[in-house]
Amino acid sequence: MSTEDGPAELTVRPIGRVASSLVDPADAPRQGDEAPSSADLVIDARLAPALDGIEVGDRLVVLTWLHLADREELTVHPRGDLRRPAVGVLATRSPGRPNPIGLHEVTVERVAGTTVTVQGLEAVDGTPVVDLKPVLGPIDER
Repeated sequence: MSTEDGPAELTVRPIGRVASSLVDPADAPRQGDEAPSSADLVIDARLAPALDGIEVGDRLVVLTWLHLADREELTVHPRGDLRRPAVGVLATRSPGRPNPIGLHEVTVERVAGTTVTVQGLEAVDGTPVVDLKPVLGPIDER
């Protein structure tokens, strides 16, 4: 599959992985603000300098690759509720989608070496971490 404006393939390399008590996607909360406990982002040691400046209390957007998701799923009932009409996955935050990129807004609880402990992550243990980005504040504070 290709588009007129870009390449048919992309290469994305994980920068780390999630270490979490959540192991089964069926047991994971639907959204991060429903996550009951902390999780660790274990970042590749060679990327340690990239973590400089991340501090306790920071809000981050964590991008993950939802490796257990169904990439063929195109429609879903929001939140798995069969009483709700099915909609296209691109209109939802469903993990099943053509490119299962997870988007998680978290709060940093601890930074120890290349392990960043966060609150608000609903990804399961072993999920590849693709990137971290700070949540932007107001324009005058950037």
